[in-house]
Amino acid sequence: MSGTVYADPATMSLNMPTDADAGGGKRLLDRVQEALAVRHYSPRTVEAYGTWIRRFIRFHHRRHPAEMGALEVAAFLSSLATTGNVSSSTQNQALAAILFLYSDVLHQSLESFADFVRAKKPQTLPVVMSRQQATEVLSMLRGTPLLTVECLGMRHARDGAIGL
Repeated sequence: MSGTVYADPATMSLNMPTDADAGGGKRLLDRVQEALAVRHYSPRTVEAYGTWIRRFIRFHHRRHPAEMGALEVAAFLSSLATTGNVSSSTQNQALAAILFLYSDVLHQSLESFADFVRAKKPQTLPVVMSRQQATEVLSMLRGTPLLTVECLGMRHARDGAIGL
């Protein structure tokens, strides 16, 4: 009977079989919460990890994670990127939750699963202008904006000698 998952339809919670080696008869998600609490994770992280672990189990038709491995993890993470359209940070959070489950709760190592579809990282815009860009912007200033730059002592910046 080991590895069987019993679904409680009223709460949609996952009741794991009572196996002393698998956590002393506690439900898997209770064990996850305890492991996170012992490590002083924030309540928001506990909630998020629980959600991701539930989604992982439901994605694989309520199979126990101990019966699954790297292929199932990769399939879940790939589906998040392809059909779930999640951001890369969201996919990374799901990955962290599943890695925590396997390493700290189930005490199982996962084989390499680098072959999963990564969510696209957002294109970032430069935060700082180059010296030439700053000079171009400052050279276009007229009136009050120019007066403001001069009052701030940045007049030399306008002339190309940027001292910012």
